Amino acid sequence: MKTEFDYTPVGDVYIPNLVSTETNYEIGFWGQRHKEYLKQNHRALYYNLLTQGKLNSYLHDIDIRAKEMYDDLIYQLAEKQGITEQLKVDNQMLWIQEMNNIANQAREIVYSEIIYN
Repeated sequence: MKTEFDYTPVGDVYIPNLVSTETNYEIGFWGQRHKEYLKQNHRALYYNLLTQGKLNSYLHDIDIRAKEMYDDLIYQLAEKQGITEQLKVDNQMLWIQEMNNIANQAREIVYSEIIYN
């Protein structure tokens, strides 16, 4: 009987390696948020991905897409609203306030379009 699993010896017993090390990506902020959303709102999808061994790579892809979208939105919103490095030099507190507002806007857009969708 041939199996697709690798095994790790633990004492006299061999334990199957159920999680592939090839797809064991580190999941960041956005992937963790989406994971919690799936666990609470889409349990069937969450457990299907988990049992098929695809959850980690799925969350990794979500994390990458969300991070890229967030970074692009920060740049685009700052440019659109005229928040420049010169403003940072001239009035640092105003620049911080404006960038915090932009970060909040970008975060809400990513949440609505990727994380909670």
